Amino acid sequence: MGAPAGLPRGDPYHAGLRAFSGSVGFLPLPVRRRGPSFLADQETLLPPPGASLGRCALLAVPASARVTGFAVRPREARLQRTETIMDLILPPDDTFEPHHASSPTDRFIYEMQVYGYRPFQDEPDPRPLPEEPQVQSAITAIFDAFTEMLGDTRLEPDLEDLFWSIPNLFHRAGERIHRELDRNEEAQRTGQREQDGSEVKSVELERLIAEGVTLLERRNAFEFMRDYAADLFEAQSGSSWRPRTGSKVNHANMTAAMIDSRDFLSARRRAETEVLIPAGTKIAFSGGTDYNDHELIWAKLDQAHAKHPDMVLLHGGSPKGAERIAACWAEARKVTQITFKPNWTKHAKAAPFRRNDDMLSVMPAGVIVFPGSGISGNLADKARRLGIPVWQKTGDGA
Repeated sequence: MGAPAGLPRGDPYHAGLRAFSGSVGFLPLPVRRRGPSFLADQETLLPPPGASLGRCALLAVPASARVTGFAVRPREARLQRTETIMDLILPPDDTFEPHHASSPTDRFIYEMQVYGYRPFQDEPDPRPLPEEPQVQSAITAIFDAFTEMLGDTRLEPDLEDLFWSIPNLFHRAGERIHRELDRNEEAQRTGQREQDGSEVKSVELERLIAEGVTLLERRNAFEFMRDYAADLFEAQSGSSWRPRTGSKVNHANMTAAMIDSRDFLSARRRAETEVLIPAGTKIAFSGGTDYNDHELIWAKLDQAHAKHPDMVLLHGGSPKGAERIAACWAEARKVTQITFKPNWTKHAKAAPFRRNDDMLSVMPAGVIVFPGSGISGNLADKARRLGIPVWQKTGDGA
């Protein structure tokens, strides 16, 4: 292995050759040369001809240097004297992000994004209720979908029953939540009696109270959905929506409620000051199923309403005739009405007369009677015996 041209035999290059231990790599001893003042004592390393080069690092040398040196496989080279060789290191890549292990917070956020928040059964639900415009838009879309699907087809006569079932759906959901609210109220009473000053009992009672608030809001929301669907039903069918059984009560707003007489009497016996006992002046109304002078009926009821702004209308709930007109008036004037329907199953033929007794047991402030059958006359006679003022329409006037 000969020396490069221009180097004498006594050059340290040959000393580097003699110091080489005979491995794959090679790193000769440095040769010191004088350069400019800003590159004082620069070192040049020169590998022997045929040496295997590994990872290379170009050393800083002046432009006038005769040779360029390379560091070859420093781990396999054997040096007789230690020299510090600095490699040029590339700047770090800030765009590279190493893979991190998933933290519990990351897993929690990911599951909420994918599945949403789902509280446990014994935890209160902090999620908001649907917004009022969103509810109205969705229910309107349901009615429009039925109309578009079944209109002008053989199934169009069934539209009214289908429309009736939409408010009934929300009505039943509200009743189910109301039963849950009753159970929650009883559990709260039990929790209050069991308070012993411990944190466990206190936390349990707080949980029951939070659940009760949630149930109240859910029930009121379903009642709002029912009332809005009932308005759409009335716009589509021309008749107001009524439940087949039970009471139609809006606990958030008591106006224009319809209360079943059995609920009213039961609530009155329990002496509860709830919405099933509406405050106000009770006015009883009765009339025949064939009497249809709606202008006179509305005028008389408007007169009574002007005298008693807190008026509550009591009537028999007939599907047609004078009482049906009175029910429509109450719906239009937003007046609370209580229907006293005859219990034919329990009282058979005497049901209408027993219904009159139940209506007068409330002790209304007045009775309005329009022509009809003997049942209306029976109500007027019993009211007079009880000293209740009666306005009765006769053939030639009142």
